[in-house]
Amino acid sequence: MSAPLTPEQAWQPLPATAWDSSAARHLLRRAGWAARPEDVARAVADGLTATLNRLFPATPPAFPRPVFMAKAEERLSALRPKKRAATTREERQILDREERELERLASVDFSIRWLQAAAEPARGAYEKWVLFLADVYVVAFEKVRRADYHYIHRDLLRTLGAGPAPELTKAISRSPAMIDYLDLSRNSRRAPNENFARELFELFVLGEGHYTEDDIKQAARAFAGYRIGKNGFRLDPRSSDSGTKTVFGQNGAWSGDEVIDLAYTQPSAATFLPREMARFYLTDTPPPPEFFTPLGATWRASGLELRALCHAFFGSTVFYHPDYRANYIKSPVHYLLGLVQDLRLDLTPLPRATLQPLRQMGQNLLEPPNVRGWVGGRLWINSSTLAARRQLARTLCTPLDEENLNADERLELTAARDSGRSRFTVDDERIRDLASLGANGVADRLCDFFLPLAVPPAYRATVVDYLETGTSEELEERVRRATIALLQSPEYQLC
Repeated sequence: MSAPLTPEQAWQPLPATAWDSSAARHLLRRAGWAARPEDVARAVADGLTATLNRLFPATPPAFPRPVFMAKAEERLSALRPKKRAATTREERQILDREERELERLASVDFSIRWLQAAAEPARGAYEKWVLFLADVYVVAFEKVRRADYHYIHRDLLRTLGAGPAPELTKAISRSPAMIDYLDLSRNSRRAPNENFARELFELFVLGEGHYTEDDIKQAARAFAGYRIGKNGFRLDPRSSDSGTKTVFGQNGAWSGDEVIDLAYTQPSAATFLPREMARFYLTDTPPPPEFFTPLGATWRASGLELRALCHAFFGSTVFYHPDYRANYIKSPVHYLLGLVQDLRLDLTPLPRATLQPLRQMGQNLLEPPNVRGWVGGRLWINSSTLAARRQLARTLCTPLDEENLNADERLELTAARDSGRSRFTVDDERIRDLASLGANGVADRLCDFFLPLAVPPAYRATVVDYLETGTSEELEERVRRATIALLQSPEYQLC
């Protein structure tokens, strides 16, 4: 272990002299998914500040509603009135099955389209930031079975994820997915439901121990009447509560937005989200909350702007400290998209080639395990999930067998190719090009490009020895096997 940093030292900006190719690779692998050589070179040349400006832009990239979702919504809009008007149980069941299947298909398509967008190197870091925010403001398809609600929710995280945190939290309180997930639609003046108020304080803004049960009960009243209307959020005046409430010791006829503002004035609000960032981006055992006090002060001085928090966090001395390099286990999404970028592939637009491996590795994009989201860290790895990771690496390094695809899958591949995406696996030509570098050249390419830290000479020598074993005619197959083995290795699981 290196010498520990004090909190004051930790959150100082990284000195310009410490910004080099090693630091750039670390940033690109942690803030995003992979560190391609040309991206590392650009980051070093541009400098840390310009690189962070590019990774976390003031105006986030748009993610249009997927075409399939829009078409499904047209059908669902016609279907739902029919279901309400159905006169027999059998008729309702038929319509209900069609509705569920359309929502399922729309959610699958949405997940794949997001993965395709996130795999683009230019937007990978910001989409990972959206994934982080989704792990804070959790909703799950298991309960909220409306694909369009999930799209709206993620779009709020994306479009507001660079602005002030209180404004994002207020928007999320109006998200149809959140209203449904945390039972805000059941919250009324006569029967307050505390689910949202509890998670607001515990999981969104403050963390455990920084509020009382009375704070929750009183705050819940402020969110009474939040409903999902025909055109989105609406406040039901018959269910809302305009009476005086006492929250954090302050009395007033607080509205939901005002309660959120009160929550962000609490001291722990400035350190809670930074600590969650550390858990997601830095280490699965973050330092105690007080370690984040200097960062929290900087963030509060910015008006709690989320983009400013990203710049301070990813530009800090502690983020680049040796104790936090090449020792963090990639999530399944990170492993998949890291492979896609490292191998310079297009994401295969087939559920069984993308979403099924993610589930097998332990991460279903729209199904976090509970309101706390994914814990991650060492819990990502067990015998089953490790086998799934190994299989994924093998699959991506093996030419796609299109003879075994069904008609719908072939149509998806055709559509992807028509849009310019056609490199779904490492083909024989790519292996042949790599093999032309010779054993030492292949070993250099595999070890230097794919692994997060320089490997010992003995490691590299083992790769060279393997590649030089056998006849020259067998070299291409050995190159493929060596590539797969390295991508399955413990070292590649880390970033």
